[in-house]
Amino acid sequence: RKAGTPIVVKADGLAAGKGSIVCRTLDEAYGAVERIMEEKEFGDAGNLIVVEEMLVGEEASILAITDGEAIKPLLPSQDHKPVYDGDRGPNTGGMGAYAPAPVVTEEVARTVMEGILRPAVEGMAKEGTEYRGVLYAGLMITREGPKVLEFNCRFGDPESQAVLPLFEGDLVEVLEATIEGRLEEAEVRNSQGAAVCVVLASGGYPGKYEKGKVIEGLDELQDMEDVLVFHAGTAKRDGKLVTNGGRVLGVTALGPDIPRAIERAYEAVAKVHFEGMHYRRDIGRKALRHLE
Repeated sequence: RKAGTPIVVKADGLAAGKGSIVCRTLDEAYGAVERIMEEKEFGDAGNLIVVEEMLVGEEASILAITDGEAIKPLLPSQDHKPVYDGDRGPNTGGMGAYAPAPVVTEEVARTVMEGILRPAVEGMAKEGTEYRGVLYAGLMITREGPKVLEFNCRFGDPESQAVLPLFEGDLVEVLEATIEGRLEEAEVRNSQGAAVCVVLASGGYPGKYEKGKVIEGLDELQDMEDVLVFHAGTAKRDGKLVTNGGRVLGVTALGPDIPRAIERAYEAVAKVHFEGMHYRRDIGRKALRHLE
């Protein structure tokens, strides 16, 4: 009540990327607390809650690799959390992503490195908990600069489906160098193009959804140049590929630039079908505003 609205109520535990509720009135905030703590919408992840100021801006994700000293960021990307076009509806684990994200300018990237990533890595080392691995910073790019929404000790999903296809080095060698504390000498290279990933979700997601729907059309994507299909909620039953989760597939397309990658991604998505399938039709649109 003291903080006022809008405000964000979050489950303190792991909630598959869906444990954050934006509340624009006090009644919505009270309802969010009830959903999380009493109705157990996110299970034990909601035994504790976090109440935070709502940040206004554009989200971005920075995936970086560190061996506890050296830090090597990959291309910046942008996830799309809300389920519907125009960032409407409840949050999901992510409905699509693209890379590179032009909202992360060179100036923003420097600020993230020196003001967020490096202090985090050095702080963990000083506390005796040196971290080696992937450090994923979820950010809001505000008028005052980048602000941290979350840290994860893993690759992002679906950000990785856009970022890693543009990685030109040997990822295994880079990760081995990370483990052995010699990341500084490892080479991290990215291509000059762009990638767009569109997530195909089950009907009802991020709420209750049915499983076992036959997936059709993937054969047509095999001959499409620079198109990749990442399986998530899928299974094989009676020789057929069927849905088996909320986020079913990630369809990624590469292109020389973001507009062409968007075009290719949706050309590929149009060939896939399963009962109840839905997806956002505006993945990458925010990037176009920066490129005008």
